[in-house]
Amino acid sequence: MQKNDYKIKAVFFDLGETLLTFGRVNTARLFRQSARLSYTFLKNLSQPVGKFRRYCFKNLFHMRIHYVLSNIIKKDFDALALLKKVNRKLKLSDSQWQQLAWFWYEPLSKLAKVESDIIRTLTTLVNLNLKLGILSNTFIHSSSLEKHLSQFNILDFFAVRLYSYQFKFRKPDVRIFKSAAEKIGELPQNILFVGDLISTDIKPALKAGMRTVLKSAYTNEGKKKPKDTCRVNRLSELPDLVQKINSQAIPQM
Repeated sequence: MQKNDYKIKAVFFDLGETLLTFGRVNTARLFRQSARLSYTFLKNLSQPVGKFRRYCFKNLFHMRIHYVLSNIIKKDFDALALLKKVNRKLKLSDSQWQQLAWFWYEPLSKLAKVESDIIRTLTTLVNLNLKLGILSNTFIHSSSLEKHLSQFNILDFFAVRLYSYQFKFRKPDVRIFKSAAEKIGELPQNILFVGDLISTDIKPALKAGMRTVLKSAYTNEGKKKPKDTCRVNRLSELPDLVQKINSQAIPQM
């Protein structure tokens, strides 16, 4: 059976440099900004955080250790759970812990951009009777990511939102793509995956049986897209692309 035998019924998006564009970032500067924001938040709550330098170093040390380990074992960690472990002397409510996690993420969030017509694009996709989802490799807690998406007024477009720290594996492991297909309730061949990383997004999605779209970004600049993969410069190109694919599809028997 040929790959064009099935219509697209769902679209999954990667986050960084796909749905959200951050560009190249200075991670050291961002970390210090995040540390200062979170430290000030805790001081205002009269929490026992000690000196800023020690607080900053302690969190940086554990974050780096877990980041390196995650790359070795190919499994992401939960940043909020790590914050609770490293700062276990703090007495915070669940909502305050989520606020703390947000302050660690906020400086990065301020760098993010979405396409000016993203709401129109997502609305058009939904009006084409497509299910929309997010599948992203990340250690950032869902409470922070979804607050960020809400700020752009796009969270509710995505009924399924999957983050790798919630799994025992991450992209490019094919199992996470198959899990995404199960969660959204469609066969892989009925799903279009949109991402910016060829090795992490596109190739494993193809291996899982999905259709793929490479979103142009600095992360794939100058790289040749895999066979059977479309490339778009803007997400606003997706509705026309899906309609073209579906118009050529052979109905399932």
